[in-house]
Amino acid sequence: MIKDIRHIKNVDSGNFFLMAGPCVVESRQMCFDIAQRIIEITGKLEIPYVFKASYRKANRSRLDSFSGIGDEKALEILQDISQTLKVPIVTDIHNPDEAIIAAKYEIDILQIPAFLCRQTDLLVAAAETGKFVNIKKGQFASPESMSFAVNKVRESGNQKVMLTDRGTSFGYHDLIVDYRGIIEMKRNNCPVILDITHSLQQPNQTSGITGGKPDFIETVARAGIAVGTDGLFVETHPNPQYAKSDGANMLHLDLLEDILKRLVKLRKTVNEF
Repeated sequence: MIKDIRHIKNVDSGNFFLMAGPCVVESRQMCFDIAQRIIEITGKLEIPYVFKASYRKANRSRLDSFSGIGDEKALEILQDISQTLKVPIVTDIHNPDEAIIAAKYEIDILQIPAFLCRQTDLLVAAAETGKFVNIKKGQFASPESMSFAVNKVRESGNQKVMLTDRGTSFGYHDLIVDYRGIIEMKRNNCPVILDITHSLQQPNQTSGITGGKPDFIETVARAGIAVGTDGLFVETHPNPQYAKSDGANMLHLDLLEDILKRLVKLRKTVNEF
């Protein structure tokens, strides 16, 4: 299925595909710098790559948290990256009207945030654009229940649907990945992605700022590759401590290449079994 994504490269390499980029569009220069660096890395390693950035962050703990630079300005930046660098784009949408707007800016994959995975109107609107639809499994949802979300997209006339696991609530302040869920969701006959960095969030902190455990990024990624996930989702930034959203669980951009090299070797080993 991913072969049908516009601008996707290296699809016959046998590697997992990668969705990666900053949490949110902070500036044009930052997005281009990150995209160009990841394109360089994934080109060398023959990893199919999709650039990820949210044009707006609607789900923030505090009212004073950064949510974006303006929807149209951010979407124009994403469109420019797609046209200039010839790379597919994935971004979040939050209500049915946004599906239509984002689609006009040449977004290739419309992503449904985890908290919104049950929103029928949103799923139907995304499906009706004809774009790929990536549904994140709710932190509250079972892997088996995601079949209903998949069917909402398919029954709306769109077969281009993906699922992403981003952890399950484990108490009030932590998440855990149940790797059986990847196998369960693959039974829907669609690509299944493991969101590494959001799985390591520590939400609902008393400060109102989400925490995280980025030291476990490679650990979670290795386990995902071992059980056969089709793709990985990673938020990365050249200076995570200064990122305007989700910096606590991001991967430093300088660390991405070495981790991906090891994951490619692991994938090759897994493919031999």
